[in-house]
Amino acid sequence: MNKDSTEIFANAPVPKAVMSNVIPSIISMLMVLIYNLADTFFIGQTKNAYMVAGVSIATPAFLLFMAVGMLFGIGGTSLISRMLGQGNEKIAKSASSFCFWTSTTIGVVSAIFIIIFAKPICTAIGASPDTLGYSSQYLKIVALGIPFLIISNAFSNIIRAEGNAKVAMTGMIIGNLLNVILDPVMILIFKWNVAGAAIATVIGNLVSAVFYIYHILFKSKLLSIKLKDYQIKGGIALGVFSIGIPSSLNSILMSVSNILVNNLMSGYGDMAVAGLGVAIKVNMIVVMLLIGLGVGIQPLLGFCFGARNRKRYLSVLKFSTLLALGMSFVMTAICYFGAGFLVKAFLDDPNAFEYGMLFARTYIYSGPIMGILFVYINAIQSMGAAFPALILNISRQGLIYIPILFSFKAIFDNERMLAAAQPVTDYIAAFLAIVLFVISFKKYFKPVKQNETQNSDTK
Repeated sequence: MNKDSTEIFANAPVPKAVMSNVIPSIISMLMVLIYNLADTFFIGQTKNAYMVAGVSIATPAFLLFMAVGMLFGIGGTSLISRMLGQGNEKIAKSASSFCFWTSTTIGVVSAIFIIIFAKPICTAIGASPDTLGYSSQYLKIVALGIPFLIISNAFSNIIRAEGNAKVAMTGMIIGNLLNVILDPVMILIFKWNVAGAAIATVIGNLVSAVFYIYHILFKSKLLSIKLKDYQIKGGIALGVFSIGIPSSLNSILMSVSNILVNNLMSGYGDMAVAGLGVAIKVNMIVVMLLIGLGVGIQPLLGFCFGARNRKRYLSVLKFSTLLALGMSFVMTAICYFGAGFLVKAFLDDPNAFEYGMLFARTYIYSGPIMGILFVYINAIQSMGAAFPALILNISRQGLIYIPILFSFKAIFDNERMLAAAQPVTDYIAAFLAIVLFVISFKKYFKPVKQNETQNSDTK
């Protein structure tokens, strides 16, 4: 095994091991956040709320393909980190190659489909006659970069499995920073508006994907994208999909739920849809940073699980839980009290701004428990606990959220209570995550005396 990249997983003090993986992951998520906000911000500078609404409507369809990247990224990371913990480098390389070639094939097929059917898709997910042109134009151009989007999302996670969190972070920074730089140039200077935002997104994902491919081909000793290493059998496909599918289902259901809430909210007008889209992006400031925390600790937990080091696993989890709580409360306060400034940056129309403020402060009520939710989601995935991961991921944005959303619509029939369905769901999901983790830990990680004494000095 390459000791340089995995030494910190096995032997570094727990705070150092956690922070060295979490900080690059959070920075990566911060760049993703800035990139997501940039499109809406610079489109908002055109003073055309219909453009903002159009991009907001197209975003859920775009997120479906990010979910494919998450499938291979989270599933691959879970399997590879456990294999490296066991010292099985051959399976780790085969899993990496499997993730690359399978995800790329899906990306190419998906891009062709979206380009052909962009307008019908946008109509189906809530575009009105005033926003259809903007949303379909954005989606059709973004579709050109779907293969690169999937690769960059998958390998920004997988590379962390070999202990190279800084490399994963660098790839995200390069792609997203380029997108942020190109946005004002293409939207405001070239006056390409929605098309400019989409082109900047494609270029950013392309550069990020190329960076990761270069790293794996010429730098990595533990990962591979060579066809000779491609393998489906031997538990590789099952190992990736058993964790990746539940994780991607959460992203897919998030897109579906966004489509549903956009459709329901459209009954209150396009400005309500624009305000909702901005509120979701403001809430992402909390969500993305805490996702970064959860994603950052997963390879470390997976390595501990693969090495059967129960004591170190629990130490990492305890430290991460306390860190998550602290971050959650700080970020919630920032987003709640700074909601006015944040929403104003995206929306100039007074009606849309009023909706944006209302929804932003409603969504942020779930902030205090979001860190706990994402830490325990990733802890469950780190053990390869497929069924609990499946239950949790289909519950948060599906089995729990959708019934609550439609119940609130039927009972209250007002804009604010539609938005309130999300924080109510998040509190239920956080409680469910803790319960499922306790059950999974007892089942999958039974005490082994020999391993309890190993590395006892690495706290």
